[in-house]
Amino acid sequence: MRLHERGSELREIGAGIFMWENAVRVLEHIGAFDEALGRAERIESWRLFDERQRPIQDDWMKSDDVRLYTVLRTDLHRALGNAAKRAGVEIVTNSLVAGASEDGELFLENGTSHKADLIVGADGVGSAVRNSVGLNIVVKDLMDGCSRHLVPRLPHDPVNHALEYWNGGRRVGITPVSDEQVYIYTCCPATDLAGRERPFNVESWSASFPHLRHFFDRIPNVSRWASFSDVRCHGWVKGRVALIGDAASAMSPNLGQAACLAMTNGYTLAMMLEGTTNVESALLGWEARQRPVTDATQKYSRLYGKVGTRWPRQLADVRSALVWAAGKSRPWQAKVNVAAHQGAELVGKAPRKNTD
Repeated sequence: MRLHERGSELREIGAGIFMWENAVRVLEHIGAFDEALGRAERIESWRLFDERQRPIQDDWMKSDDVRLYTVLRTDLHRALGNAAKRAGVEIVTNSLVAGASEDGELFLENGTSHKADLIVGADGVGSAVRNSVGLNIVVKDLMDGCSRHLVPRLPHDPVNHALEYWNGGRRVGITPVSDEQVYIYTCCPATDLAGRERPFNVESWSASFPHLRHFFDRIPNVSRWASFSDVRCHGWVKGRVALIGDAASAMSPNLGQAACLAMTNGYTLAMMLEGTTNVESALLGWEARQRPVTDATQKYSRLYGKVGTRWPRQLADVRSALVWAAGKSRPWQAKVNVAAHQGAELVGKAPRKNTD
């Protein structure tokens, strides 16, 4: 197996990331749990507050049978890279993919090509692999996004809790991500120029969330606002080509499941291909098995963004009441976070070691 990386090295930029039960099981299966989550924070509750600082969710999407961690992206990326190397994956850097053919030929920007039994396009929202085999239906900028930050952790900061605050179209998430750092995400519509400003506009965000000023003051001057995208495809599979992650199903990260689903779908693809001689048939079976959970998660992530970012300010109290009522319905919460429940069952349990 060969992995083509466009950069000069494997590296991850960013801050923190949520790892739900479905992704945690993948880490266990591939032997990467300890390295990936060794410094992570176990999250016991995800609490949501409105513009009046009223709690409108005390245990958002969380249940006793679902594990949730927040982890540094660099730790996760390093652990996955090391697991790939242990499995014998050849990693080729400075290798930019130009496209693929459905009969299993990979084309590189330098003019060379390679034949393969299987090509997996995990090349992001603008996927050259997806575009070259004609699988895309919609690639849409959702017109909102966020900045992600790591700040020093202080003694009075939250422990084992993820907190999210709403005010109009702005949202702020505060969650510990290691013993030394707190992960902060600041989301807003694309039209909110002050919210997108670089470096981070402490005064503007403090005006919206004055009680969070002590967090904003810690944010470094280096920040980047990134827009959210939706990708929907005719299919994830064409011949000997399969799509994974943002190439197949980019979604806003509102439910913390985009990377988790990429890991889940990648692991189950390997599972279903193991021992088969009919690659194309196995790919179709994999898509039929995995896609319903991913499509549902993408839909609810889109809905979360509309409610959290585009809701009319004059109806803010109505929003709070609706979110409170929705959170009281366990069946509704199970639908919204189907990936952490049904998605985890599709992965299956692995022997647990040092997970509790």
